[in-house]
Amino acid sequence: CPWQLADSQHGRHAGDPDAAGGQLRNGWYAPYATDFAGAALMALRLTLVDGEVLRLISVIVACAILLSCAQQPSRAVPAREASAIDANRRGDASFNRGEYEDALRFYREALRIAQSLEDVEGIASNAINVSIVYQRLGRSVDARQSLAPVIDSKTLVFTEARRAAAALRLAILDLDDRKLVGATEWSDRAATWCMRGNCGIADAIDNVRARIALETGNIPIAVVLAGAALQVSRTTENRVETANALRLLGDAAIRSADAKSAIASLSEALAIDRDLASPRKIWLDLVALGRASVLAVDAESARRYYQRALAVSEAERDTEGAAVTTALIDALGQRK
Repeated sequence: CPWQLADSQHGRHAGDPDAAGGQLRNGWYAPYATDFAGAALMALRLTLVDGEVLRLISVIVACAILLSCAQQPSRAVPAREASAIDANRRGDASFNRGEYEDALRFYREALRIAQSLEDVEGIASNAINVSIVYQRLGRSVDARQSLAPVIDSKTLVFTEARRAAAALRLAILDLDDRKLVGATEWSDRAATWCMRGNCGIADAIDNVRARIALETGNIPIAVVLAGAALQVSRTTENRVETANALRLLGDAAIRSADAKSAIASLSEALAIDRDLASPRKIWLDLVALGRASVLAVDAESARRYYQRALAVSEAERDTEGAAVTTALIDALGQRK
């Protein structure tokens, strides 16, 4: 009998631009398997008396197969929904390859279909995906506007968890644009909606608020927030936010002139980001480790970290990252 596969669209994690969206779920069930196994065992015991074990086992197996097939759900995925799922998958694949223009095209198509179906979950997740891609392309205005269907909707009702995710994206965009007041306001709104809606991104919100605290010079608060995010993310096994929290703690340690603690936190973050295959985060970790090494008066280690960061940015065709890293190497003196 055939296996039926059901798909659902999920948004990229709002607090982390590198996390992929879309996941395949197996929708096959055999709810009476346990009861049937018990009946089969009873039949087998009775048959032992008659010496017909092999024949009855064959009958039992055949019946089990037919029964499990009969219990499968028969819902077929509508064509439009299947098209949205396909577009979302293609967007994920393009994003993971760094093909952001293609990812944008696919995510926008998935969003369009979701809007035509009034699928609020699909609208929210793909609006966030589109925002993330626009951010990667340096189009911050478009990144903000793409979240309007979730934040400003007067007709459709979105869960507070989805609104929290969208608000967190806006906080990240303001943070990147150095609009710290706006970033604080949006992160506070995200936290409020998250508490009301059990959003599951509390660690990401704390990490963003920790970054805001660092940028405003409030290192003690940043440490508390990043520490809270680290504890939650370790409990939930969210390795993306664990690495983000460790990177923030490393940055806080550098700002506090604690090179040893910084290197310890950043080395752990790097190990996680390498496991997660996230080039941008690897670059951030390596650059921060270089800064920590400079603080430790270890110029040679700093040079090696910066050179590794340069190699990563060049492999990713990240001209801005390569320029930043080259300047850091030059600041150490002539390259070796």
